[in-house]
Amino acid sequence: MPLYSRPLISGNECCERLAYYGMSTNLVNYLQKQLNQGNVTASNNVTNWSGTCYITPLIGAFLADSYMGRFWTIASFSIIYCLGMTLLTLTASVSGLKPSCDKDACHPTGAQTAVTFVALYLIALGTGGIKPCVSSFGADQFDETDDGEREKKSSFFNWFYLSINIGALVASSVLVWIQMNVGWGWGFGIPAVAMAIAVVFFFSGSRLYRIQKPGGSPLTRIMQVIVASFRKSNVVVPADKSLLYETADEECNIQGSRKLESTSKFKFFDKAAVETQTDRVKGSADPWRLCTVTQVEELKAIIRLLPVWASGIVFATVYSQMSTMFVLQGNTMDQHMGPNFKIPSASLSLFDTLSVIFWAPIYDIVIVPFARKLTGHERGFTQLQRMGIGLLISIFSMVAAGILEVVRLNIVKRNNYYDIETIPMTIFWQVPQYFIVGCAEVFTFIGQLEFFYDQAPDAMRSLCSALSLTTVAVGNYLSTLLVTIVTKVTTKNGKLGWIPDNLNRGHLDYFYWLLTILSVLNFLVYLWIAKWFTYKKATGRAN
Repeated sequence: MPLYSRPLISGNECCERLAYYGMSTNLVNYLQKQLNQGNVTASNNVTNWSGTCYITPLIGAFLADSYMGRFWTIASFSIIYCLGMTLLTLTASVSGLKPSCDKDACHPTGAQTAVTFVALYLIALGTGGIKPCVSSFGADQFDETDDGEREKKSSFFNWFYLSINIGALVASSVLVWIQMNVGWGWGFGIPAVAMAIAVVFFFSGSRLYRIQKPGGSPLTRIMQVIVASFRKSNVVVPADKSLLYETADEECNIQGSRKLESTSKFKFFDKAAVETQTDRVKGSADPWRLCTVTQVEELKAIIRLLPVWASGIVFATVYSQMSTMFVLQGNTMDQHMGPNFKIPSASLSLFDTLSVIFWAPIYDIVIVPFARKLTGHERGFTQLQRMGIGLLISIFSMVAAGILEVVRLNIVKRNNYYDIETIPMTIFWQVPQYFIVGCAEVFTFIGQLEFFYDQAPDAMRSLCSALSLTTVAVGNYLSTLLVTIVTKVTTKNGKLGWIPDNLNRGHLDYFYWLLTILSVLNFLVYLWIAKWFTYKKATGRAN
């Protein structure tokens, strides 16, 4: 990897994440206070928006892998991102766009609310072009044919994720405090400047980067395999895999990709690589009737990734609670540090960030060498084992949150604190649940980044990175769905339900227990998926 491009890519990601978390960490409070939304509405709007931020990477990834390449995709979508951040800053600071507020509440107009959401969804689109490409772009700088660089690439993902959390640390501490005590204009303006700095960081390394050429539309190649397989549904696949169709050259015919060896699973799709008399038109292979083994294995690789992808959804639902239910829970607790300083509840997410900053180097420097001695694996754990450990750890974060809520509600009940805004229980009792989520992230999210990059076909790496990110999107949408269903079911017959606007009269602990049960079931299913998975085998070199 070119020496000077490492800090540039990490610096870009650090600033971009500072911008994102500086705006998103406290968003639920902004929607409540400035747009006058209730707990359920604000929570659902945040999770829907967060989910969109992790769906739009599919757009950026498709453009990067097919036509634009990762460099130009990052560059183009960064501009959209900057526009969204600028517009959001204006809605919080410019008269006319900013809601009018009195002593009791703010009174946004429909137009002001609409402009705010236009800004938020411009940011969602902008981040969609960046998220799937930056980690893959950084990993592209390593030569996979060199053993030394291949080993360093595994460490790159740890340090890359660390840079994300350094940005998040500043956001969840300094920026949240500014938003709650100085003003939302400054609180959103600083992230906008950070995003502009991220763009400068990225372009300053233009001459240093190793740039991989786009390989054409991966969706077209996938459809060609599916169509060819069904056209040949009656064809028998030979037992000898060497008889399947592949280009004779050492290099793959797909731009930027190495050849893939045939695997034994999903044999139906091997029919697309069985050559018959009708497969050629004027001497050339019809790509909708005859596909190479590598093309077939690209589709198989995507199919193999889908169950692993699905197993990350519940974890992402647990992770999403930090920006919604954890914040709302913290709002009911004593936020004072000393007699004069009050810490915003959203700032408690800095303990998740500190946890990641603590565990990421510990994993790389201590855990991997120790595990390597026990397992003999060069990375200490396989990527699937690493993700599984994270899923197991995440269960305990929900247990910790549930126990805290039980204790909090008992204090409310004993002292008749039902109608006071904050009870005399320090918010720092939330630290364990944040810290445990951070530890789980180091295992699961970083493991996902590396796993989806390594197991993706070479010419589909942005798309597969985007696929891994969509677990966060679906996790947020699942959180919205669960909150909506729980609210509808538990408020029947005039009841307040589990998550009323006054949490002192609700049962948020029941919601945490529900997530605990889902996490346990998800972990058990994951164990079966991991046992079933077959790793890809690449040969030759990319063209």
